[in-house]
Amino acid sequence: MFITEIFKSIQGESTYAGLPCVFVRLTGCNLRCTWCDTVYAFHGGMKYSVADVMSRVAELQASKPGTRRDLRLVEITGGEPLLQPETPGLARQLLDEGYTVLIETSGERDVSVLPRDAVKIVDVKCPDSGENGKFNFANLDTLDQKDEIKFVIASRRDYEFAREFTAEHGLVGRVHEVLFSPVFADPEGKWPAMDARTLVEWILEDGLHVRLGLQIHKFIWDPATHGV
Repeated sequence: MFITEIFKSIQGESTYAGLPCVFVRLTGCNLRCTWCDTVYAFHGGMKYSVADVMSRVAELQASKPGTRRDLRLVEITGGEPLLQPETPGLARQLLDEGYTVLIETSGERDVSVLPRDAVKIVDVKCPDSGENGKFNFANLDTLDQKDEIKFVIASRRDYEFAREFTAEHGLVGRVHEVLFSPVFADPEGKWPAMDARTLVEWILEDGLHVRLGLQIHKFIWDPATHGV
């Protein structure tokens, strides 16, 4: 496997936000979203065996007295983790070791290759991403009540797309949570932020049963910081 970084931080997104988590960031992505904040993971990386990854995760996530085993979180992310064929096997081994495994994916790859008991956090790309229309609709038949669907929203147009997609496909109740996440401003000014308050006002006005998702790690550390 080609790995960009393995580190321990807190979950910054999803319904697991705020919990300690070990992240395994795989190298490579086949999409080029306009607001991507992990461009550094597109190329390079270091070669690891699955055993190497397991060893590093165990080192970072070593249990201490009083630690709840069921709260030992590992997220496999990227890049796009499903480009690497070893990912399902890595997820299976982590689950067998008692970890709660989150897998964040663009929604373009087939998630049915993953173990059913892994938590899938699946993006649906909105128009302003530049990658709208890439969603693999077969994934909707794989997702269940522990999984999450996320829309990254940069504009009113994105919001309306997410709202209609959510309603058309009955996402509320189909998955554990539907996340509407405002785009965070690029530190170098390449794209502006989506105002979170405005997004909340739209959600409340339309009475949507979705969860606002903020990238809380970007409020704790500098948004350009890697490995957090």
